Amino acid sequence: MNNFLITPIEYLKGVGPQRAEVLKKELGIYTFQDLIEYYPFRYVDRSEHHKIRDLVGLDGFAQLRGRITQILESGTGRSKRLTAKFEDETGMIDLVWFKGASWIKKSIEINKKIQIYGKPKLYANKWNIPHPEISSINEKEVGFQPVYSSTERLNSMNLNTKGIEKIVRNLLKENAAKFDDLLPERFREKYRLVPRDTAIRGVHLPKSEQQVQAARFRLKFEELFFLQMELLMRKKIAMQKSKGFVFEKVGSHFNTFYSDVLPFDLTGAQKRVLKEIRRDMNTGHHMNRLLQGDVGSGKTLVALLSMLIGIDNKFQAALMAPTEILAIQHFESISEFLQSMDVKVALLTGSTKKKDRVVLHEQLLNGEIDILIGTHALLEDTVQFKNLGVVIIDEQHRFGVAQRARMWKKNTIPPHVLIMTATPIPRTLAMTFYGDLDVSVIDELPPGRKPITTMHKREANRLRVFGFMKEEIAKGRQVYIVYPLIHESETLDFNNLMDGYEAISRTFPLPDYHVSIVHGKMKPEDKEFEMNRFANGETQIMVATTVIEVGVNVPNASVMIIESAERFGLSQLHQLRGRVGRGAEKSYCILMTGDKISEDTKKRISTMVRTNDGFEISEVDLQLRGPGDLLGTQQSGLLDLKIANLSRDGQVVALARDAAKEVLTEDPTLERPENAGIRSKLTSMLRSRPNWGKIA
Repeated sequence: MNNFLITPIEYLKGVGPQRAEVLKKELGIYTFQDLIEYYPFRYVDRSEHHKIRDLVGLDGFAQLRGRITQILESGTGRSKRLTAKFEDETGMIDLVWFKGASWIKKSIEINKKIQIYGKPKLYANKWNIPHPEISSINEKEVGFQPVYSSTERLNSMNLNTKGIEKIVRNLLKENAAKFDDLLPERFREKYRLVPRDTAIRGVHLPKSEQQVQAARFRLKFEELFFLQMELLMRKKIAMQKSKGFVFEKVGSHFNTFYSDVLPFDLTGAQKRVLKEIRRDMNTGHHMNRLLQGDVGSGKTLVALLSMLIGIDNKFQAALMAPTEILAIQHFESISEFLQSMDVKVALLTGSTKKKDRVVLHEQLLNGEIDILIGTHALLEDTVQFKNLGVVIIDEQHRFGVAQRARMWKKNTIPPHVLIMTATPIPRTLAMTFYGDLDVSVIDELPPGRKPITTMHKREANRLRVFGFMKEEIAKGRQVYIVYPLIHESETLDFNNLMDGYEAISRTFPLPDYHVSIVHGKMKPEDKEFEMNRFANGETQIMVATTVIEVGVNVPNASVMIIESAERFGLSQLHQLRGRVGRGAEKSYCILMTGDKISEDTKKRISTMVRTNDGFEISEVDLQLRGPGDLLGTQQSGLLDLKIANLSRDGQVVALARDAAKEVLTEDPTLERPENAGIRSKLTSMLRSRPNWGKIA
């Protein structure tokens, strides 16, 4: 990095110690480099001027010239406001400030000709402009102007958007402010990138919209290119260090199951993923693959075939699930698949009796058990294998990194790991956050699976919804009713759940109807009991919180009703919907909301009604919530992007990844002189950041 850029921010003209302290605390700006990377969030065209009489029908911001003729103060304390009467030759308008009234009042001169800029609003049939920018007519005209985010404290130090622009201008005027290009000229020409110096000046001091677009594209591309380079290099380093068992053959267990036992053909996506897994298992490196696929796409079958490859090579396999009921379902379905074959499958959960554990531990150590399926109980130190070669982790987000890593230590060389998730991950996130992993996607459903019909209903439709439930139950079907659970208001949510349970019990009375209830305050054994009653068909209706989001497989359930659907995220709505549609019958998801819902909620609900495609849903979810909420606070902070936006820049992510792959293919060690800048930047990144992408 240019030494000039690591200069502390207090040494910049116009900053000084006091302003520097505020910039550090409010914006995290410590150096010249930090200021350069504090990019404008939008731009305004300040070349056009308006008259007050023209404001009616104007959409957006306006720039006016005139005089402030009167200043009025009202309210006290936090309610204090400042109102100024501003007029030009065509009329008068109020300028209003709700914050900073004292220092704003001091800066205003009555009857001095000024220029104001802001967004006019109509309130009580009168036009006003809240918190306008004020500038002198004599100031140099600015056509295309950047707008920077600011805070009240920054404003009080005259570091509003105009103040920040001023210190950025001072920095860019410095003699040493030359921004060396890290990307070779040939590379820039291929991807049509303006030079870095041009991009930085163009993004902060643009003269046109075209200049802004070219500058932002260059800076986004560079940011994402180096992120992809870092991920690919980490993956390469991990591959060089990691040893893994070599599974040389696909033998009799796999072939017999595939040819003679499997009652249907695999989908094209399942076959593609299996080839990727087989290739991983034969490289001599430890497999660390993420398998994502929608509910019902056939991930478990791919996992079973992967375990059979391990068995064919004289190894054992393990499958770990987050809940006991899900582990039991995996055990029952896999045991049924393998009942005609010489493969021993065992189950280990918290409920396994001590005497049964003793036998199971002995059979694991002597190699009698080929596949062990279970919960967190598999992580216990007493669970030792003769030769563990394959580990499948279902619903990986339910396990901590340390928990997953404990499965590695079940053999001298870590077993191959396949991590499965039914929560679709947007492609841009998969290419970035999971960029140093191998990612497989099952993106098609088995033929014959019926799509779930999703409907949006409001409170006025409740009686009709109850009638529909009775019709489905009369056909022998079962129904879920799910209530939201938000940690900040567990008491409120619990009351809502109990009120709903009582209403359902009154509407669907005994002995004709039986209702289960499941919520987070119940003891685990009581929860399992109620879930099993529903799974066994002893109850027709399950009233629950989101504890049933993962781990209940009831093919007979045909209706999912989600209460207060406006309080759920898209991915959670999709996960809940996936609890139905698992049998041969037509299934339905009914989203219940209040009468008034926000625009974001409307988009979420309409997306759910329109499509069953989890990957399309995940992309909309990314646009609505951004990567931070999707990944979680701890993880999202690691994608500290300054100008790129994963919600909107998917094409740039893909282009940057292709470019990074191309560079490493042509120059794997980055020894060519033209790649010296790339090598220097990448070395710095690899030293300064932890390997946060590794998830298993």
